[in-house]
Amino acid sequence: MISGLPFDDIRQLTANLAGADEAARAEAAAVNRKAAERDGPAGKVGEITEWLAAWSGRRPGALKPQIAIFAATHALSARMAPDVESVQAFVDRCGAGGAAVNQLCAAGDYGLKVFDLALDVPVEDFTRNAALDERGCAATMAFGMEALAGASGLVVLAGHGGSAGRHSALSVLGALRLLPAGSGGEFVQEALACHSAHISDPLETMRRLGGREVAALAGAILAARTQKVPVLLDGVAALAAAAVLHALNADAVSHCMVADGGGTTGKVAEALELKPVTDLGMGQVDASAGAIAAGIVQAAAYCHAAAGRAFS
Repeated sequence: MISGLPFDDIRQLTANLAGADEAARAEAAAVNRKAAERDGPAGKVGEITEWLAAWSGRRPGALKPQIAIFAATHALSARMAPDVESVQAFVDRCGAGGAAVNQLCAAGDYGLKVFDLALDVPVEDFTRNAALDERGCAATMAFGMEALAGASGLVVLAGHGGSAGRHSALSVLGALRLLPAGSGGEFVQEALACHSAHISDPLETMRRLGGREVAALAGAILAARTQKVPVLLDGVAALAAAAVLHALNADAVSHCMVADGGGTTGKVAEALELKPVTDLGMGQVDASAGAIAAGIVQAAAYCHAAAGRAFS
């Protein structure tokens, strides 16, 4: 995938993505209309199932949701108050089955993968230097793409970079003008001032201000699109990755919905024209909201499949 100019490959891929399967969407809509005549409007369930059909290219039915969390570290952490739990401790807790998302995945029979993106090698302090070089950023995107190899049905994508990672993602969103001017806090404003002359290009913005988690998430979003896998985005890092791709091609994230439309992510999702599944306002970084939303999407698919059998 990576050439002498790594970002050129990504730009070409992003510019040439296949669109939705409108025939599948229309078929799902027809089933929803028939069901509405008998049972009343499907509401959000109908909206979700038509989205599933359009971006998977098949009738909604049984799903096997897979949750992918990309974890990374930032040099900025050394300048911040210590987090209650380090990124490494979170990864270890997930590995031991002790996180809330572990319990939700066990209850729903979902797949869960937590990717350690070189936790022992933090990216540069993005408030003072570029977080990554171009080749490193593109390679991390490629890793995110490879991480989704073989995925099907539905994918939930989230990132974890601790408090520094949240500031990194907010800086990306601020550079893309998706946050109110002057918002995000001191570190975000410091980062935007440092890189102001170099953030006219979305990929350059990501490699300067985003951590490995944002880059990997951007790659994963692209991989899901090429594999016809609908995506639920959970958290600010995932929204930052989606925003970068949206800035390159407004249709590049149309196969995505937002797991939780509460708070900052809801406002960004609205700007990106991405609809939320829920409005929980959870704010966690362990993909719990994504797992809850995946359950709603899976239930919607089951309801649609039952209606489809009734009218076939």
